[in-house]
Amino acid sequence: MNSPEVTTPLAEKIKTLIRASGPISVTDYFALCLADPEFGYYRTREPFGRHGDFVTAPEISQLFGEMVGIFMVHAWQRQGSPGDVRLVEIGPGRGTMMSDMLRVIQRIAPSLMDGLRVHLVETSERLRGVQRVTLEAYSTKISWHDSFEDVPEGFTLIAANELFDAIPIRQFVRTPTGFRERLVGLGPEDELSFVAGIATLDPVILPAPVASIPEGTIFEFAPARQAVMQTLCERLRNFGGSALVIDYGHMVTSFGDTLQAVKNHDYDPPLASPGEADLTSHVDFEDLAKVALASGIHLNGGLHQGEFLYGLGLAERASALARDKEPSEQRLIAAAVDRLAGEGAGKMGELFKVIAVSGSAVNLMPFRPVD
Repeated sequence: MNSPEVTTPLAEKIKTLIRASGPISVTDYFALCLADPEFGYYRTREPFGRHGDFVTAPEISQLFGEMVGIFMVHAWQRQGSPGDVRLVEIGPGRGTMMSDMLRVIQRIAPSLMDGLRVHLVETSERLRGVQRVTLEAYSTKISWHDSFEDVPEGFTLIAANELFDAIPIRQFVRTPTGFRERLVGLGPEDELSFVAGIATLDPVILPAPVASIPEGTIFEFAPARQAVMQTLCERLRNFGGSALVIDYGHMVTSFGDTLQAVKNHDYDPPLASPGEADLTSHVDFEDLAKVALASGIHLNGGLHQGEFLYGLGLAERASALARDKEPSEQRLIAAAVDRLAGEGAGKMGELFKVIAVSGSAVNLMPFRPVD
């Protein structure tokens, strides 16, 4: 599959790189598109909100962050209500979700709020500036870090909303000689184009025998996501706490090309606008769950986002929020609830999945109890 002819500055930079050294992996292409120091998407533009390229759940309604805040209070209580807590968000966007979380924590668990330090893992100076404005009321409690490893030791509550889908993946394509790594090279008209490389894949990783898979089938493998999950799990195993992972993805490992670009709230071919479109792929929650279990920590999972939000009281909170409001505002709140938690084709309530992991064997609401 080839892209239309491209003219973005990053496309030209990638082409120069390919001419000099040969095709690059999908992982490297993914990373360059998002994080190139000169032209990377997250380095150069404001991706969030109506004027960006996509709207995340916290930007749709305060209800989302409030439900996550309620979950964090519950996880803290179930693990003995320790007095010294690190509340961590990795990739906090505009700071909207953290603001909504802290407001509900302050209201329903003032003793947790008293012992809380907020740690935001954010590499973008521009987004840090936005977060400082959003979270000004809590400025004395907040620290920023370039890396999760820089967060101080201790009991930790972690929020990871739409984190894993932005971590680069590898792709492998079924060829007559087995699965080969999918690369980004140059086509006959000097356009960016997908090509098959030399590197192969251990067949035991695949969810079905190679012989039964049609040629051209894509399999996605995400060692970088596994490494991040491993790091979170090690923190929880060593110091206690819980991590909540919410993302666009699937519960069962399967085949398929899920690499996608979003530009101006619409889909864009992945090779069409490097640096000017957000690049993501679906998260394999079965794979993340396997990493967690292999790390020896407790897994709660998985739910659709709609089940998770309703299970924490979304409907009741929405009703309270709508009370005494004008009918037009009530309709907006109802529409936001449907967008966040509605089931059915294309709705976030079904497309997004949720798991939680903890350093101790605690069953957390609204997940089904694990023996």
